[in-house]
Amino acid sequence: MIDIPSPAIAVVGRHNSGKTTLIERLIAELVSRGLNVGSIKHHSHRGFDIDIPGKDSYRHRAAGASETVIAAPGQVARIKTVEDEAECSELVRSMPNHDIIVVEGYRKSGLPTVEIMRSGNEADHRAAQLFVEAARKGLPLTTDFTQLGRKADQGALAQGAFSAAADAAAKMPSTNTVAVVTDIPEAREAAEIYGIPAIGLEDVAALADFLGEHYVRPRVSVVIQAGGESRRMGQSKATVPFAGRPLICRLVERLAPVADELIITTNEAERLGFLAEQYPELDIKLVPDAYKERGALPGMYTALSSAKNPYVAVVACDMVFASPRLVVAEALAMHESGADVVAPANKHGFEPLHAMYRKDGCLGAVHARTERGEKRVQSFFDDPAVMVLPFSQDKVLEVEPRGGCFINANTPEELARIEQSYLGE
Repeated sequence: MIDIPSPAIAVVGRHNSGKTTLIERLIAELVSRGLNVGSIKHHSHRGFDIDIPGKDSYRHRAAGASETVIAAPGQVARIKTVEDEAECSELVRSMPNHDIIVVEGYRKSGLPTVEIMRSGNEADHRAAQLFVEAARKGLPLTTDFTQLGRKADQGALAQGAFSAAADAAAKMPSTNTVAVVTDIPEAREAAEIYGIPAIGLEDVAALADFLGEHYVRPRVSVVIQAGGESRRMGQSKATVPFAGRPLICRLVERLAPVADELIITTNEAERLGFLAEQYPELDIKLVPDAYKERGALPGMYTALSSAKNPYVAVVACDMVFASPRLVVAEALAMHESGADVVAPANKHGFEPLHAMYRKDGCLGAVHARTERGEKRVQSFFDDPAVMVLPFSQDKVLEVEPRGGCFINANTPEELARIEQSYLGE
């Protein structure tokens, strides 16, 4: 099993802001959409109860979270004793393979953060007033709101109220704030001034839509291009024996753990029918070429047009050491950069196979150039409408220190040498 880093979003507020209630409903909404949701509950005080009805952790799990970590100073719920308060980033790294992790609390986590401000909470009202005052004055979100709160309240509030105001000022939206969930008009006004999306307190579906668009792990279709008979091999590369089994079996088993959808493009579907029996749980799709003309670019069109997910990893069936970790790294790079293509690159140019493609950004350009009779995949990399992000050799080696991801076999002799090397490991 390949561990895939999980994206995460924090939901923060003040005491009694309704964080747990919102998160409980949000988790249920995301789970109802077929997502695998993890959650983290942070306590600023020491000690906590685990999975007792009514407690926050119990509510997270009852809502459908498949994994929940509860954290407080000195303790996390696995149960693990730590010297200091656990870092949120460490907890997120310890919870791979979720589509998203929803974190309750951890205001200083450094994660993208959803801020809650509820009209029924006095502390939220004070925070909303400071928030809108700062927005109207054009102050940046890096402002020391504590000083602003003191100036606003000095001489007007009793000492106890002043302390509460100072506490509210210390827990304000920041540069990490990506959305504000509120039913307070001033908070909505401030969010609009700062250009931050404002979502209604009851509109959980809208919040789920927002997270789905920006933070949920994008789904990846992995396409293994098997083509048809290879003249140099004397048969289909997909069925040529490797370590006692058809070569395609090795590719399927290496790449399936990182595939939300697994596709094999082939004009010999009848020869690969055994895959459905051997891997019934994978629901492998066998797709014929969309064009009669053979070539890398027409094959790319088949790969992209047959995929149902937004990200498409394309790998040749003779890439014996195809790397699932590289697929994950390319998907993360695409998600962070917004690129249409993330392609390994060296001094000779791009490696179009074992690259990641954004379907919406590439399909039109690939189709247009294929219709003009072009054959090379790299030909559409020059399209000004297509953003290509080079994935350097150094980055590839960070992911796969041993390298070898792009080694392929074009002849029986090459395959025999690769097989000998593989069996000798």
